[in-house]
Amino acid sequence: MKQKNSIAQETHAAQALRHIDKTTGSVVPPMLATSTFARDENYDLREGYIYSRYAGPTTTHAEDIIATLESADESLLFNSGMSASVAVVEALPSQSHVVAQSMMYHVGLQWLERQAARSVISLDHFPAGDLNALAAQIKPGKTNLIWIETPANGDWSVTDIAIAAELAHAAGAILMVDSTAAPPCTQQPLTHGADISFHSATKYMGGHSDFTAGVLSARKDLKLWDEIRSVRGFQGTILPAFEAWLLIRSLRTLHVRFAQTSNNAMAFANHFANHKDVQTILYPGLLNHPGHKIAKKQMQNGFGGMMSILINGADIRALEMAKQAELFIPATSLGGVESLIEHRRTVAGPDSGIPENLLRLSIGIEHIDDLIADFEQAFMATAGHA
Repeated sequence: MKQKNSIAQETHAAQALRHIDKTTGSVVPPMLATSTFARDENYDLREGYIYSRYAGPTTTHAEDIIATLESADESLLFNSGMSASVAVVEALPSQSHVVAQSMMYHVGLQWLERQAARSVISLDHFPAGDLNALAAQIKPGKTNLIWIETPANGDWSVTDIAIAAELAHAAGAILMVDSTAAPPCTQQPLTHGADISFHSATKYMGGHSDFTAGVLSARKDLKLWDEIRSVRGFQGTILPAFEAWLLIRSLRTLHVRFAQTSNNAMAFANHFANHKDVQTILYPGLLNHPGHKIAKKQMQNGFGGMMSILINGADIRALEMAKQAELFIPATSLGGVESLIEHRRTVAGPDSGIPENLLRLSIGIEHIDDLIADFEQAFMATAGHA
């Protein structure tokens, strides 16, 4: 039998860390839904659990699986990606200086800007993927947190995590990487030097569009870690048992789902790369993507299903295509088994700077021929706007 540390990620995930229920023999991990935990005959805590606002067995099990996949010492689950993000900022020292990308998940960016407007933090931005611009915004000895997202939501630009980590650590700062679009089956930010790996677990980790969750992973020597855990306890934002159980279910198929969506996305991008109605495709898997070489270095098992396509024609055409799609579902989110289409400018707002002709696609696991045919018919249906 192999040692635990030599067993492949796929095996750890598929068997939920070889969890077989000791009482029944069930190969499916049980869900233990309770708000409180009885003490033993000596009035001692049983396995450290006291109240589910702090921790519970099902949530801990899901955290242990993710920590294994992330090569982390520990992971903390939250009831949404945003609650995890909020906990990090809340845990920072007062008046911390934060450097973040100018293009990233728009609600996360809005949260940071809101905190800056309230003078809770000071905030500077840099263009995603531009390490020289990042270096210029860092204030050695004063910058507390550098927040990058790679690939970045919108144009899917790529940032070299290892170099960003070097810049952060040289200035005495923490590097947090939003790796939502690249789950741990393909990218582990901690192995490239990041201090915190963040995921909206709603997306690829969850994979079925049926719950929301967020997760942070780190090594135990991270000074901010205990404070983040305390913030979660005070806020009561831990992921509940049922959602944690759903997440365990999803993690067991993460690798095969991500492989299928990556294969579909690559085939889709290659098909439309030279299409007469396409201005450009923003997808890290394409050789002409500016961040392809870095993405290939950091993403070991596929480039995922996220891409943006800029459509030729009148500004209104992209929005009309989102309406005309029959298999692509017009909805916000990403990483599910179903393919989604989103007119990003409509969702993010006119001040977002997102082009009117940009469509954000989350490629799912459907048959690729059907997805290509659906997009082709949407082009035909909007030919009047070409």
